[in-house]
Amino acid sequence: MNYREELKQYINIRQRPKTPVVSTPQSQPIPGRNQRMNNAGGFAWKISPWARLDRFLILGSEGGTFYVSERRLTIQNADALLNCLAEDGVRVVARIVEVSEGGKAAKNEPALFALALCTALGDPSTRQAALAALPRVARTGTHLFHFLGYVDNARGWGRGLRNAVARWYNGMEAGKLAYQAVKYQQRDGWSHRDALRLAHPTPASEAHNGIFRWITQGWESLPDHAEVDEALRLIWVYEQASRAQTEAEIVGLIDAHRLTWEFVPSDFLGSAAVWEALLPNLPLTALVRNLARMTANGVLRSGDRVDSVVARLADREQIRRARLHPLAVLVALNTYQRGKGVRGSLTWEPVRQIVDALDTAFYLAFDNVEPTGKRIMLALDVSGSMVGPEIAGMPGITPRVAAAALAMTTARTEKEYIVTIFSASGKDTMTLGATGYFAQSGISTFDLSPRERLDDVLHRTNNLPFGGTDCALPMLYALERKLPVDAFVVYTDSETWAGTMHPSQALVQYREQMGINARLIVVGMTSNGFTIADPNDPDMLDVVGFSTDTPQVISAFIGGE
Repeated sequence: MNYREELKQYINIRQRPKTPVVSTPQSQPIPGRNQRMNNAGGFAWKISPWARLDRFLILGSEGGTFYVSERRLTIQNADALLNCLAEDGVRVVARIVEVSEGGKAAKNEPALFALALCTALGDPSTRQAALAALPRVARTGTHLFHFLGYVDNARGWGRGLRNAVARWYNGMEAGKLAYQAVKYQQRDGWSHRDALRLAHPTPASEAHNGIFRWITQGWESLPDHAEVDEALRLIWVYEQASRAQTEAEIVGLIDAHRLTWEFVPSDFLGSAAVWEALLPNLPLTALVRNLARMTANGVLRSGDRVDSVVARLADREQIRRARLHPLAVLVALNTYQRGKGVRGSLTWEPVRQIVDALDTAFYLAFDNVEPTGKRIMLALDVSGSMVGPEIAGMPGITPRVAAAALAMTTARTEKEYIVTIFSASGKDTMTLGATGYFAQSGISTFDLSPRERLDDVLHRTNNLPFGGTDCALPMLYALERKLPVDAFVVYTDSETWAGTMHPSQALVQYREQMGINARLIVVGMTSNGFTIADPNDPDMLDVVGFSTDTPQVISAFIGGE
């Protein structure tokens, strides 16, 4: 900001007439504003069923939240889905497809669950749209089995469902179908044999007929299988691998046929030689999931193999094509840098170049974000409810950890920003924590450098003290210190309850006294039904944390869109 702007702002503040401060404790609703009690006992606005649908599709309800069990949260989200279906079922299907195909969610299960409900409870046009969308949402065998599991609990097998499943098989090119048949043979109590016997598809080609026969009757049922059809070659290779007796046989098959790790019998998955052969053609998602295993067995320690992995993790186009979600990268980073698995006894010495590469891949997994040039306050809710169950059931990723990671996307993009962390005890004061970050006000600045590695930020965030939730603190903090802020970005679960003033009231007070029409973006970190953003204020926005386009949406809104 230049001198003239500073002077103009100063004059505006001095000349602005003093207005009475409207203050309502968060334990009470703002009069006349149609607020509802949240899960923590405070009052906030209920988000629309459509916003709730977005949160569910992107964040899911696995693990529940600090205040709500997984089962109750799933029921609440299903109720919101039914409300959307009653309003516009075809629009619901279109949104499911958009989130799933766009890779906006870390897990595809919520989209499959929602699609199954659309096929069971939607009107005829909705059911038709949902069944037609099945191949776009259920893109793998595992996805199909998840969908069938959900459908089995919601409806019977009518002609429409049989035809949709038949199209799933016949609509896929034979070589790709063979890959799905081998890689994903059974999940959730379902197998391809079960699906084919219920759907009764007429094979679309001779190659499809061969694949169907292998699925239902085995390899020996195929005539003249010594003369292998090109579409069946992958199945033939799988059969050879399943009969392999030595490590050399498996390595030879991998080298000759570019096998992925799912084709390798479990007895050989501990072999360094096998993983060395797999590495050049390992899909990116599988690569990220197996970094620890390959480090532990010595495949990834130094040299060309590490350089190759680092290069792939820095390739934005590969990340986009693989639909590698930022949350999956965050889980890998959080686990890998720890040197010990969440389950089991596997240990490894983290390779620094790989830790740095995962750090880079996390930011590349988001859509491109343009800097706004605005003055931004990032406010991380680190209250007790933010250390609740993990987001989308992802190991080690609590809402608090995820909020810090998301904030880093802005810190690496913008020039003028300040980061604060806030929490409040019953008396709205806090003692100084062991990490030294908190003053007695319940909010303080948090030193977040764009040059800092993400794993260090997550470690520091995890060690912070915590108390109750008061989402008004960021605005009050900025007002007390006369900090010029164009936009407040609050990362929270919206379970605010502890303050003497509602966040929306604190924002209005900040605007009036500072003469800045500051915007507020609330980044919802859990799939509950509440927000602190006033739905009647066009300069407040509620977005879903950990959609791949969240940083881009935040940047666009701050910039004036």
